[in-house]
Amino acid sequence: MSLPTQIQENGIPCQVIATEEALNLLTKLTKEYGEILMYQSGGCCDGSTPYCYQKNDFKIGNNDKLLGYLNNVPFYIHQAQFAYWKHTQLIIHAESGNGSEFSLEYGMGEKFVLQSRIFTEHELQLLKNSGKLE
Repeated sequence: MSLPTQIQENGIPCQVIATEEALNLLTKLTKEYGEILMYQSGGCCDGSTPYCYQKNDFKIGNNDKLLGYLNNVPFYIHQAQFAYWKHTQLIIHAESGNGSEFSLEYGMGEKFVLQSRIFTEHELQLLKNSGKLE
């Protein structure tokens, strides 16, 4: 696995980043399906699996929060789920395997997986000061 470097936007830590493997898989999916988006599940079936959908196949609601972009692919999470993850940087990785049948990569021999790291106190303060955390 290629670990991502600490990416920052305007000095503010990104709340979601991706490994090289995940970015490569997103590129493949974009070429095959056009506009796509990612959504961090909190579901019962696959635990906390990051899902990938065609843009028009998934409705983003008022309670969904845009965390950032991975290769120009928007990444969302529900506000209730974000409450559990807000102190961490989500790291999206791809590895061999058969992912969720609900996600576009299903059947490709690769799957998205979620990893995370806890933000430092300094990073949390930067996020709070920027309005990204309440």
